Amino acid sequence: MAKLTRRDGKALFAAWLGYLMDGFDFVLITLVLTEVAADFGLSTVTAATLVSAAFISRWFGGLALGAIGDRYGRKPAMVLSILLYSVGSLACGLSWGYWSMFAARLLLGLGMAGEYTASATYVIESWPARARNRASALLISGYAVGSIIAGQVYRFVVPAWGWRAMFFLGFVPVVLALWMRRGLRESEDWQRARAVGGTGRRGRTRDFVSVLYRERARRTAGNAAATGVVAVSLFLLFTERAGGFVPVLVGLTVAGFVLFAAQFARERTPMMLALMATVFCAFLYSWPIQALLPTYLKRDLGFDAGAVSDMLFFAGFGNVLGCVLVGFLGDRFGTRRTYVVSLCVSVVFVLPVFALDGGQPVWLGALLFCQQMCAQGISGLLPKLIGGYFPTAERAAGLGFTYNVGSLGGAVAPVLGAALAGGRSLGPSLAWLTFGLTLVVIVLIAVDAPRRLQRLLGRGAAAPEADVTQA
Repeated sequence: MAKLTRRDGKALFAAWLGYLMDGFDFVLITLVLTEVAADFGLSTVTAATLVSAAFISRWFGGLALGAIGDRYGRKPAMVLSILLYSVGSLACGLSWGYWSMFAARLLLGLGMAGEYTASATYVIESWPARARNRASALLISGYAVGSIIAGQVYRFVVPAWGWRAMFFLGFVPVVLALWMRRGLRESEDWQRARAVGGTGRRGRTRDFVSVLYRERARRTAGNAAATGVVAVSLFLLFTERAGGFVPVLVGLTVAGFVLFAAQFARERTPMMLALMATVFCAFLYSWPIQALLPTYLKRDLGFDAGAVSDMLFFAGFGNVLGCVLVGFLGDRFGTRRTYVVSLCVSVVFVLPVFALDGGQPVWLGALLFCQQMCAQGISGLLPKLIGGYFPTAERAAGLGFTYNVGSLGGAVAPVLGAALAGGRSLGPSLAWLTFGLTLVVIVLIAVDAPRRLQRLLGRGAAAPEADVTQA
């Protein structure tokens, strides 16, 4: 049993608190989506793009703030991330229409990407190696707690003061988070890497920004152009302006991400691409429910604000409990084995959740609790699973870019779920998206796709640390 110190606990609590606030801010749009759509005159599909907007910018937030974390330390990246998502939440409350809300969500997405990247890297590196599954899972539980709090606040605030008040509240806790982070020490792993100069060729820090935009003038110009192409492509895809060019824009986006990953990972590119695909599918199975559950409960089942809050409490509490449990199970039985078993159990509950009507709230709450405990709680192991594939000097940028590019699955999920419903009940589309993509993720993790693809197509080991791909 790894011995934990007071410093370990303080590091976890400070990062957990920031991630709690991140979860609070990020899920607000899902709670008030019907109110925002009514005020701005939006269809369900168009309103769902406001959820997607934060995911569109996350890939660049993971890249940039991950680079800051690798070059200047995990702490500065955490603080900057909190400022970004808090200002983004405030801007959402001040928005006057679809486009101003969309821009505010882009800013919030940048901050959320950095918060996940910096906090996960910081906590994992601060805790003893044998307890890092627990550290990862306990940290991610903060997001679920933030979601629970947001759901409970919603039932009181929105009926009394309207949806904008929710976003104003999302700005308030930033002061406490910044105070907590002021007294933290830097990650020991990062300090050791800096001390020995093991950060890249010729002793320089090899972060994502340096690789893409600083090393060579010609490469910098090409990568800047590719960044613009990816950004415009994503914007057109998720604002319903792609027309008949969807396949072309998707191809350009994927090509851009492959280009960026290849320059950063070099001979380990197959591993990184497999990780990105795994995370993408993980978001596709989890975010149809995460993003559209409140809309489904209100529009299809006729629940009022209080009943929606109750259901979100059951789902969120299941998520929290799942995060705590899988952390201990992951340290005991292995990361991948725990992941696969948990997802296999979760698929048992998916279809029954959406088979119930609004007259059975107790059974619905119980099923949501179980499904989220197994399906969403397991995401607590994702930072540990991804982060270990990268050496310390490249971990924040590698984890940040990989996770946040993959998180575009969360941008696709609500739009795809709403589009598949076609104006009918959201239930069947949410159920089958969740069920089918969960099976895909089970296979990818069970066969250790990053390691297998690296062995097949690349040179060198898939992971620099022995414990990352443990069964």
